[in-house]
Amino acid sequence: MSQAAGKCGGERRGDWKIRGATLFTVAALVWIWGLSWPVNKIGLDYAPPVLFAGLRTFLGGLFLLAAAIPRKGGVRLRELWPVYLTSTLFNIVLFFGLQTVGLTYLPSGLFSVIVYLEPVLVGWLAWLWLGEPLTPRKIAGLVLGFLGVAAVSLGRLPESASPVGMLLALGAAASWAVGTVYIKRVQGRVDLVWLTAIQCLAGGVFLTAFGSAVERWSDIRWTWPFLGSLVFGILFGVSTSWILWFRLVQAGEVSRVAAYTFLVPLIAVAAGTAFLHEPFTLRLLAGLVLIAGSIYLVNREEASAKHAPQRGRTGAGPAP
Repeated sequence: MSQAAGKCGGERRGDWKIRGATLFTVAALVWIWGLSWPVNKIGLDYAPPVLFAGLRTFLGGLFLLAAAIPRKGGVRLRELWPVYLTSTLFNIVLFFGLQTVGLTYLPSGLFSVIVYLEPVLVGWLAWLWLGEPLTPRKIAGLVLGFLGVAAVSLGRLPESASPVGMLLALGAAASWAVGTVYIKRVQGRVDLVWLTAIQCLAGGVFLTAFGSAVERWSDIRWTWPFLGSLVFGILFGVSTSWILWFRLVQAGEVSRVAAYTFLVPLIAVAAGTAFLHEPFTLRLLAGLVLIAGSIYLVNREEASAKHAPQRGRTGAGPAP
């Protein structure tokens, strides 16, 4: 009897350790996503946007390559190059490019609120392209999401806002959503670690080359704030966040991450207001609440679904 009790107690303690480690990983991932927005905004004070995006993406991709190389036979470049090319276009070139340029037009908190319409768009696109069910709860989430974007977009914009920035944020959200749904469609055919490493390397090379053509390297000011922002982007915004993401995917905890996605724009807005003195208006608060609610409704459906780990947002991945 005492042996059985001891065994049960040991299993319980083991479960708590696993749960605690998972929650810590989810919390670390959400904080990295949220803090990346203001940190990237700081870097843009010292570097042209496209070159900055290319540098942090390519160098972050090198760290991911080190994680991918031990997975021998996973690359299959000759067979899967169309998958790598499509994913690179939407998830890196368009998303990272539009995101980084857009941050030069808008405060980081406001920009992140609009970009995080992406999980809501994924719900709609997954219904349209993948045949996933569009339940009443998801429909309510979609409506709330569009109302949230309308709340921060319509009417008189604050001086720190820009219609161009709004459009770039919506473009970033749309490209990220298309890339997410595309990966959900092909994820059974491709090694996700190799896919991420290749798309970061290829996208980073393209953005750096394009930035070299339209921007000037001499405009980069290699100050400590810029280097800190660049290193954070390389080590955390790109490489560590993806590694944490894959660990959660392998543990079947994708739905748990999805349920907490609404915290990312909250963290971004709070950090931007606290450290960058970005304006916090009632319209931004209303949009933030509506979009956070929409993300929660859309992802709560997946988190409660029986097969959520298998068909959850496995292709979304870290944003900034």
